Amino acid sequence: MTAVARTLHRELAVELWEAARTRRPVPPLSVRHPRLDLADAYAIQSETRALELAGGARIAGLKIGATSEAIQKMFGIDHPDFGYLTDRMLLPDGVALDVRRFIAPKVEGEIAFRMARDLSGQSVTAQDVLDAATEVCPVLEVLDSRIEAWQIGLVDTVADNASSAAVVVGAGVSPDTVDLAAARMVLLSGNAEYTGNGSAVMGHPAESVACLVRILAGFGSGISAGDLVLAGSWSAAVDLAAGHEVHASFGVLGSVSMTTCDRDEACDRTAIGQR
Repeated sequence: MTAVARTLHRELAVELWEAARTRRPVPPLSVRHPRLDLADAYAIQSETRALELAGGARIAGLKIGATSEAIQKMFGIDHPDFGYLTDRMLLPDGVALDVRRFIAPKVEGEIAFRMARDLSGQSVTAQDVLDAATEVCPVLEVLDSRIEAWQIGLVDTVADNASSAAVVVGAGVSPDTVDLAAARMVLLSGNAEYTGNGSAVMGHPAESVACLVRILAGFGSGISAGDLVLAGSWSAAVDLAAGHEVHASFGVLGSVSMTTCDRDEACDRTAIGQR
């Protein structure tokens, strides 16, 4: 990597980092710098992660995105992407979420794996993931784009931490409680209802996480014990607005919920740290 490329990566990372804090989105990186490729995007993401850590955040896990065929076709890829989670992004079940902290938030329902041991390498399987997980948790992932009007291509979303902003985490249960592929989710947001099954995530959520581990192997890394790993959405992303109650039920896997607000007296100011 050239010094010029490293400088550009840092500059764009600072743009995204500042956009998250000022709630002022930036024009698409891919339009302004059409030569940026996927490697550049992950380099920018890495620089943004470094800024978060320098600001006192701690890495708490990972997320895999673009797990559905429809999303991959939209981005013109044949594999998922990934981003990181920090401790400041993790929120408790039932949180009152102030939507003013975001630019254009959306929400997805999915499950996350809590890992009991490290996983790495190109040969990791779904069974390895199940064997290494201490629990699975229902979660609501809050997406947000620091790119104007969600005008994102693959480079934009990867550079922008796979568009991840926060995660509401429900109580965990044993991963062998139920067939995760056959499990059904019902997501209620305001007056709308959305449904999905675990099989929507690459056939099985554990396969999605195994795929993530294999992708990470190409970066010389993996999943660490204690990590919370989001396995991918079970249905389409839903726009978030103030005054919504969002509830996702996963049967015996449990449920997770939050409310959204935009007034000081209605919002828990301590519920979510600054990203």
